[in-house]
Amino acid sequence: MAVSTGQPPAAGESARGRSRRHDSPGRLRRALSSHWYAWAMIAPVAVVMLVLIGWPLARGVYLSLTDATEANMGRTIGVNVIPSTYEFVGLDNYLQILTSGLFWDKVLWTVTWTVACVGLHYGIGLGLAVMLNRELRLRSLYRVLLILPWAVPAFVAAFIWRYLYNSDYGVINGFLKVAGLSGVGWLDDPVTAKIAVIAVNVWIGVPFMMVAMLGGLQSIPAELYEAAEVDGASSWQRFKAITLPGLRQVSTTVVLLGTIWTFNMFPIIFLVTRGGPGSETEILVTYAFREAFTGIRNYSGSAAWGVIILAMLVVLAVGYRRTLRSQGDPW
Repeated sequence: MAVSTGQPPAAGESARGRSRRHDSPGRLRRALSSHWYAWAMIAPVAVVMLVLIGWPLARGVYLSLTDATEANMGRTIGVNVIPSTYEFVGLDNYLQILTSGLFWDKVLWTVTWTVACVGLHYGIGLGLAVMLNRELRLRSLYRVLLILPWAVPAFVAAFIWRYLYNSDYGVINGFLKVAGLSGVGWLDDPVTAKIAVIAVNVWIGVPFMMVAMLGGLQSIPAELYEAAEVDGASSWQRFKAITLPGLRQVSTTVVLLGTIWTFNMFPIIFLVTRGGPGSETEILVTYAFREAFTGIRNYSGSAAWGVIILAMLVVLAVGYRRTLRSQGDPW
């Protein structure tokens, strides 16, 4: 009859643990030798990502901890080399930003801008996708026309819409005058300027949501709708019980992507309103740009703004993912 005392298994477990630790380099060598081709294929991409993303990110974090400005950065003028004189200041830039009312004003408008745009993107995109998923005459033509805004480069669309919003020569005010109404200074008033940039971003972003939702709709088995119709379910009941659950994984992905893109949508704000009137329509990313490239360039302050924006997006993505997992979504 075997009697267990507890000590031998503990010793055995520690021996196995030491064996695993000693064997880990061997497993790594075997993985490299058996999958060397895959590692060789991803190595150039990893190096490019490290150079294009890793180094600028590390440099930005470092600058955010200094007092670097245009006045104390090193530069070369002809044969004269002027050394850098900026100093390490720790978290002073972050404290200055986070304790300023300006930062929280920009956060409030950025969040409002993001929620409004992504909500309209998703709602309108889903509605158009449901419409185009049915049998319609000229359905292919409708799809092409609705995708066109997505095909237009963002800076081109921004310039077109800036012309349309022009107070004196804009097409929108032209139609209003033809209808006997007075023109509107779309980009001159904070409220109308905010509505204007949201409209432009919605026009650009809806096609992406529409295409993603349409692909999700076409992956839902038609038999589910047929069975529900036989059971007497109405169109709204079929939409709630089949369409929305069937689109859940697609929706979670595109909403997260849309949130990140809209949160950092620099060209629309900068090219349509220049952040004006005043700085009423500036979001976090456009203000960080102005810190670095206008007036006396405050590189350290701009870098701190950028790190804060990155941290906010990381927290948003992690929180969003955990919320979905808590609801049973495997994403």
